[in-house]
Amino acid sequence: MERKDRLESLDVLRGADMFLLLFIGPVLKSVCKLFPDGTAWLSHQLQHVNWEGFATWDIIMPLFLFLSGITIPFSMAKYKEGVKPDGKFYLKLLKRFCLLFLLGWIVQGNLLLLDWKQFHPYANTLQAIAVGYVVAALLFVHTDTKWQISAAVLLFAAYWIAFCCTGMNLDPQDNVAMTVDKAVLGSHRDGVEWAADGGWRFMKRYKYTWILSSLNFAVTVLLGCFAGQVLKSGKRSPAARAGIVAGIGVILVAAGLALSPVFPIIKKIWSSTMTLYSGGICFLLTALTYYIVDVRGWRKGLSWLKIYGMNAITAYCLGEAVMFDSVSASLLPALEGTAVYPVMIALVNALILFFILLIMYRRKWFLKV
Repeated sequence: MERKDRLESLDVLRGADMFLLLFIGPVLKSVCKLFPDGTAWLSHQLQHVNWEGFATWDIIMPLFLFLSGITIPFSMAKYKEGVKPDGKFYLKLLKRFCLLFLLGWIVQGNLLLLDWKQFHPYANTLQAIAVGYVVAALLFVHTDTKWQISAAVLLFAAYWIAFCCTGMNLDPQDNVAMTVDKAVLGSHRDGVEWAADGGWRFMKRYKYTWILSSLNFAVTVLLGCFAGQVLKSGKRSPAARAGIVAGIGVILVAAGLALSPVFPIIKKIWSSTMTLYSGGICFLLTALTYYIVDVRGWRKGLSWLKIYGMNAITAYCLGEAVMFDSVSASLLPALEGTAVYPVMIALVNALILFFILLIMYRRKWFLKV
């Protein structure tokens, strides 16, 4: 059952994030391939920027992390009301951390290949959430807002200083974040290619980093936690809270853009300016959705997004790990070989996932991690 203090806007926004990732993106990408002329801009928005810059697709992961942070002040409110965290609290936190890592291994870590050489221990959004959530939750429970902000600044500064100490080297294969990943993860880093003779090499096209980037993953989740604390505060009216969240968003976006000439916005290494810029967008999206759904009560036409939003992890895992192509192909044999076939496969795949989530939603089956 839904908690009475649950913000419906968060489920709607989380749902919109997953709908973009799992329905709109796959379908429109296939349409862009069918009509390459005139769809260059749209195609660019539906994929991660190769290095410097920011596209619509680049907001999906930051928003997922940010929204996990927003839930903390609501789900852990009792620890700010005098309840002391006990062993059950830490066990639950550890369980969440382990389950998210396990699901990440299933989705992107090649766990189901049962091949140790192909195993990637840290290479997925769910694992970034696990790390950031644990840091943010512990800080929220054990410190006040002032210390939480100080910790976020410290983590943010540590990442930036690491790059300053290496001369702000931003080479995709030689920056400090990539160097740390290669040194720690070695042959188990995502983006490793194995040869027939048992040798392996780092593929140059892989530019994502995880270990050092975890500092800013935690900052992103903490930003969400700060937004959650503003929205939960009873000192101001709901409309005023939305305004404060929006104002913070504008400041962060401006800061990210202002500092980008010094440290460019690079999503693949989760650069400091990317953290500010994407965090600002997350604040703005949260403020807008909160104002529309929870303040004004304009839910008509939006509530269906909770089908994705209230089972976001299930949606993400099924959409990323399960291939529905064979089922879709069996339903569309008459279209095989036609120009529209890839588009229809993508559409049916997305619809299959949607109806699975719809059944779960109606039966109140929600995966809680």
